[in-house]
Amino acid sequence: MYRPRMPIHMRFMTWRPLVRFTTWRPLAATAVAGLLAALLTPAAAHGAPRESRPVYSYGNAVREAVWVDTGLDGDGDGRSDRVAVDIVRPREPAQQGRKIPVIMDASPYYSCCGRGNESQLKTYDADGDVVQMPLFYDNYFVPRGYAFVGVDLAGTNRSDGCVDIGGRSDIQSAKAVVDWLNGRTTAYTTRTGTTRAKATWTNGKTGMIGKSWDGTIAGGVAATGVEGLETIVPISAISTWYDYYFAKGAPLYDSGPDRLANAVESPDARANCAAVQQRLVDGAPRTGDRTPLWAERDYIQDASNVKASVFLIHGMQDLNVRMQHVGPWWDALAENGVERKIWLSQTGHVDPFDFRRADWVDTLHRWFDHELLGYDNGIDDEPMADIERRPDQWVTSDTWPAGGTRTTTLRPASGTRPGVGTLSLTKAYGTETVTDDPRTGETDWAARIGTPTPDKAGFLTRPLTSDLRLSGSSEVTVTATPTTSTAHLSAVLVDLGPDTIRDYAASGEGIATLTDRTCWGASTTGDSACFKETKARTADVDYTIVSRGWADLGNHASVDTGVPLTPGKAYTITLDLGATDHVIPAGHRLALIVAGTDENLIDPPSTKPTLTLDLSRTSAHVPLVGGPKSFTRATAGSPPAAPAPTPLAGVQAPSTVHRIPGGSS
Repeated sequence: MYRPRMPIHMRFMTWRPLVRFTTWRPLAATAVAGLLAALLTPAAAHGAPRESRPVYSYGNAVREAVWVDTGLDGDGDGRSDRVAVDIVRPREPAQQGRKIPVIMDASPYYSCCGRGNESQLKTYDADGDVVQMPLFYDNYFVPRGYAFVGVDLAGTNRSDGCVDIGGRSDIQSAKAVVDWLNGRTTAYTTRTGTTRAKATWTNGKTGMIGKSWDGTIAGGVAATGVEGLETIVPISAISTWYDYYFAKGAPLYDSGPDRLANAVESPDARANCAAVQQRLVDGAPRTGDRTPLWAERDYIQDASNVKASVFLIHGMQDLNVRMQHVGPWWDALAENGVERKIWLSQTGHVDPFDFRRADWVDTLHRWFDHELLGYDNGIDDEPMADIERRPDQWVTSDTWPAGGTRTTTLRPASGTRPGVGTLSLTKAYGTETVTDDPRTGETDWAARIGTPTPDKAGFLTRPLTSDLRLSGSSEVTVTATPTTSTAHLSAVLVDLGPDTIRDYAASGEGIATLTDRTCWGASTTGDSACFKETKARTADVDYTIVSRGWADLGNHASVDTGVPLTPGKAYTITLDLGATDHVIPAGHRLALIVAGTDENLIDPPSTKPTLTLDLSRTSAHVPLVGGPKSFTRATAGSPPAAPAPTPLAGVQAPSTVHRIPGGSS
């Protein structure tokens, strides 16, 4: 077996297929008028419309640029920063006196790194108007009566100001545009001119969308409570920037936010934003202590301000923006009564356009029609969650986490061999020892779960007699005595048994890109609606990592500040594991692994401690559908006969590369 390099009721979804556009021609004026009468009149003869149709010309769309005043002076030049806003909108509605809604993607990547699986950049004509707008949103939605707006975050591409990694300037870059669309702030026709531009063509209703950093900005703007932002669609997005860099003090990467700022800054920003860069360095100490910089970049704390609906998409094996960003944000939105929908895939950091294309375009279309046009198309009556169980096999759940989910406390116990114990509902006593080895990680541990090794302690349930579903976030509480003054901990939940999964650790993170293309909307010479198709890239495995979490034991007394440890003294800390929705089949086992440094997923401590685990004060708190009763039922009796074990190819080891969150993927 080779190792990875990287990493309420159920029913199968049935979706009607989306018509794929290979060509698109403007309709004659009489045809347009007829369709508009039938589709766009609220009291149409055939009832209210349920779907926007491509009745407008994309080739004749208005393409323009404005610069919106943010009210900030991030680069310190004495002038208010203006952010560049590129607009593609149908020409006909304004001619007919109709105002239209806006779909917006605010991004730092439009000139440095590209968007989508094909790393598309914005391109411009001689007048400075956008020719190619990355991704399919403008091609598909502009003919259907939406404007698409691509915003360059402050300090990137054609915008003034400085990049501040999710802080005030980032968020204000996009919020100011929502304000301008609703007549509350000023925009200009050029970057330095005085001629004002007004958004007289829009009704102000805006939906924000984007992957990773882009989706993060959508969440941050929603957390301001800005009027006019009706919905957001964050894909693989960050909910609090501290958790992008640290896990309870344990560093996830060997660098801080200044590296990201440097990667996306425009030449002007790079020349003028040294002070902002230094503030990022000073405010993000490698100790992992929480500082005011991180508090400003925590959108969960402001979830009570969110008025927009949220359609969230995330890969359960995303090791860039990890699943720790989903559970707390989702729960905070629920507590505040926000309308929500969620898709959870088996992929890593991948856009749904590249793992479930036809269903994604169809669902996004209906979501925006409902949220921005007010169409009663039934999407709000559909199940809340879509979950990928096997590659390209999806199920739905009426609520998420699933109804009937109860936190269940599972307890580890020593077995007959050191480091290989049991996992059950029964409290146990005794100890296990773990010696930190930064050269090994979760895939090494899972592959050798039944073999005593000094770098991990593994605890296994009995083979299950019935399926066991985890739905939501887990915690693992560990009491450990270190031999040195620093120590990191990892906790991993594993499904032990053969399966076929998306190979989230390989290039593509669960997808393979093909050469043939399919088209999703209308095209022009400079902006094609046709994109390379993809397929699932799979791996046969004999274990699946279900969830993982990390912590610096020095943060045992505070999530905000770490302290040196006293060798020989016991400390208790709780590790937050990423949310998941996973079914462990009958015949498999659930395993808990406790270890030190998770190679390539956290950085090692300054020492290599041996940790003595007090099992009487160590436990896993797992969200099981059916709660403790389901666990008792699943671990009772005789399990079904299991096939003879055979060597299987696994996923590769996690990547060592600190990737830009969202860059070109």
